Amino acid sequence: MKTLNSQFKKVDNRKLIEKVARKLGRDKSDVSKLLEAFTSIVTTRCSELDSIAIPGFGTFEPRKRNERIITNPANGKRTLVPPKVTMGFKVSNVLKNKLKK
Repeated sequence: MKTLNSQFKKVDNRKLIEKVARKLGRDKSDVSKLLEAFTSIVTTRCSELDSIAIPGFGTFEPRKRNERIITNPANGKRTLVPPKVTMGFKVSNVLKNKLKK
């Protein structure tokens, strides 16, 4: 049985750079630098707990997870999990509507 994810092709970094370079008519090295700069900005801003909105695409947003107590079902031992910040991505309504078609 196929899962939903197995129906889609995975685009790795190299393929993404090739596709963007072809679409923009630019060198792969220029597109690679652009992608590195974008990744650096997103990483920096999100590490400072800022959200980054890209119109028509979505929003990268940090999410705080509170500390909590979990129980190991095998031995019943309780453990405290410290608070942490995770990254989330919220798809824009424009992209959602395009994916529905």
